[in-house]
Amino acid sequence: MKTTFRLMLAALLLVDVASLAVAQAPAAAHNTWTSGAAMPTAVWAPAAGVVKSEIYVVGGLNASNSAIANTQIYNPVTNAWTTGVPLPTATAQAVGAVVKNVLYVIGGSDNLGQTVSNAVWAYSLKTKTWSSKAAMPTARGDMAVAVEKNIIYVIGGYANGDRLTTVESYSPATDTWTEEAPLLVGKSELSVGLVGTTIVAADGYTASGDTGDNEGYDATTNSWKSLAPDPTPRNFACTGAIGPQLYLAGGNNPGVSGAAMSLTESFKPSKNAWTTPLASMPQAAMASGSAVYNGQLYCIGGMATFEANILDNLQIYQP
Repeated sequence: MKTTFRLMLAALLLVDVASLAVAQAPAAAHNTWTSGAAMPTAVWAPAAGVVKSEIYVVGGLNASNSAIANTQIYNPVTNAWTTGVPLPTATAQAVGAVVKNVLYVIGGSDNLGQTVSNAVWAYSLKTKTWSSKAAMPTARGDMAVAVEKNIIYVIGGYANGDRLTTVESYSPATDTWTEEAPLLVGKSELSVGLVGTTIVAADGYTASGDTGDNEGYDATTNSWKSLAPDPTPRNFACTGAIGPQLYLAGGNNPGVSGAAMSLTESFKPSKNAWTTPLASMPQAAMASGSAVYNGQLYCIGGMATFEANILDNLQIYQP
């Protein structure tokens, strides 16, 4: 009888301790920014992607505005950076996408968009090597990317003085490219993310300057439709889809020539509506690397003023 009572008492104490631990667990501070460890090499316009809980930041332009081949890897758990296998060639203004734990770096330019590329590089975490894949049909830089059902969609961009409507999809399973329905407005440096089943392509830079143009793509029907425009047109924002919304932070400030902004806002396709402003970035930035991990938006590096004041900081937004 005494043994049974002691076991019951011990169980009750364990429940109380567990309840206390839950009660004391800190709640997430929503609509807030925090900082991570500084990058080893300051960079703007890199490609980025999350591979097995680590954020890979590849290439970009350094403080001398020269394209680099560096692979910088951030671990959100340890808040530490390590050095990965560099790209076979220096690349900036490319895009990064991850399918089945393989990182793809697509397109870009050799240096400030002077010569655009259609190269596709795939990094295998298993072999720790880069391999060349089928070239993208349209060489370009400053485009955007989204992944739906293991298909990579490369959207818009810049080539030979033109802002492109071009949309092309890549299937890693077959190593083949397909031309898709074009954007309604040709633009580069746009903000793109998959929200539900809609690929949202907001803002960017057109032949006429910054745009608030906002479009939604349905892969099932291969069609675009106009969405509510961004009340603050801009380009080169840090962006990512989290839950039912696309988040945009910073970017080129159309009101101040050559300067970055700190504005954060979000777009909800189901409501076709923008929420603005949200909490401002601690450091105004544009052309940052963008990644979403564990429900947070990571804005990596960038520049404070156009082609100058290159940043090595890591800013993390919690919606």
